[in-house]
Amino acid sequence: MSLEINQLTTIFIAVAVFMIGSYLNKRIHFLDRFCIPAPVVGGLLFAIIATILKGFHLLEISLDTSLQGLFMLTFFTTVGLGASFGLIKLGGKLLVIYWLSCGFLALVQSVIGISFAKLLNLDPLIGVMVGATSMEGGHGAATAFGTTIEELGVESALSIGLAAATVGLVAGGLIGGPIVKHLITKYNLKPTETDVEDDSSALENVQASTSNLTSKTFMIQVFIITLCMAVGSYLGELFTSTTGFAIPSYVSAMFVAVIVRNIIDKYDRNIIQMKSISIIGDITLGIFLSMALMSIKLWEVANLAFPLLIIIFVQVLFIALFGIFVLFRMLGKDYDAAVMVGGFTGHGLGATPNAIANMDAIVNKYGPSRKAFLIVPIVGAFLIDVFAMPIIITSINMFS
Repeated sequence: MSLEINQLTTIFIAVAVFMIGSYLNKRIHFLDRFCIPAPVVGGLLFAIIATILKGFHLLEISLDTSLQGLFMLTFFTTVGLGASFGLIKLGGKLLVIYWLSCGFLALVQSVIGISFAKLLNLDPLIGVMVGATSMEGGHGAATAFGTTIEELGVESALSIGLAAATVGLVAGGLIGGPIVKHLITKYNLKPTETDVEDDSSALENVQASTSNLTSKTFMIQVFIITLCMAVGSYLGELFTSTTGFAIPSYVSAMFVAVIVRNIIDKYDRNIIQMKSISIIGDITLGIFLSMALMSIKLWEVANLAFPLLIIIFVQVLFIALFGIFVLFRMLGKDYDAAVMVGGFTGHGLGATPNAIANMDAIVNKYGPSRKAFLIVPIVGAFLIDVFAMPIIITSINMFS
């Protein structure tokens, strides 16, 4: 028996799944502790139920996820609109070092994923999905590029990417705290007296809006978002047809949004209201992730569970060693550096909320680190994609 769910009902279920995930996150300590996203919780629950129903030959559910691409495109555009060059100046030299380290991590994660995929006789594109795409990219990039890779003939790419992103998210939450505790204990680190409250205030001023949210100001944000989406999608298609190098529309839209944001900032910093942009981004991210998780086919991932876990283990081992022996020293080998290593581990294997959770747990026990809470969110929120996206796209084009 099969059940085909139409486009509108699929969106309704996605929203319901998101709300169920949010409820479970508040009720289950493990989910809250490791910052597992609500769409992941609810979506996986739906996918598990669908798998059980199919496994017992009771019901096969078919979802119409044709609007998933629109939500995905909107989300990545809002990420680009958050990339103000003014924020980069606030972090100074440490931000640049941390940012370049994230770019290096994306490159190494891709090399590890592809190399081990070949070693284990898997399609290299599966290695791309278990590399920077799902590790540093998280569920958002896994969904976006998983869809692209499935169009290239790797049927289980999306399911593999989302599974890897989920395992990476948990791993990032598990090892971040112990790594920082090891560094603090070994080097007897204490919070520094250096205060960057002025920078923090400047950051808030850059991000805040001086006017209240109204239907008019909200529509201005919608206009800017849809402008970037339209121009970006056309430029992406033009670039692909001209060069033969495939670049997804959501990537080109994101980079157009970066340019638009900084041009507008030169004219008036108050036109773009990040509060509204963030709300739109959060909503579209929640819906497109819910739709993606709902539709994953767990039975396709089961056969690859062992090789995938091997690759993820190597990814976790590398980021731990790199954080302890390289990044910690590059960032100054002090308390702030140790806290930033915890953040690096969090979003290097999962997402920015994971990074914040890691750092929050440390500072609550050992003391404040304003530098870490200034730099890590800025890089993790949007700057990280400036390096990660081209690396992922190049890898896909090389092995497609």
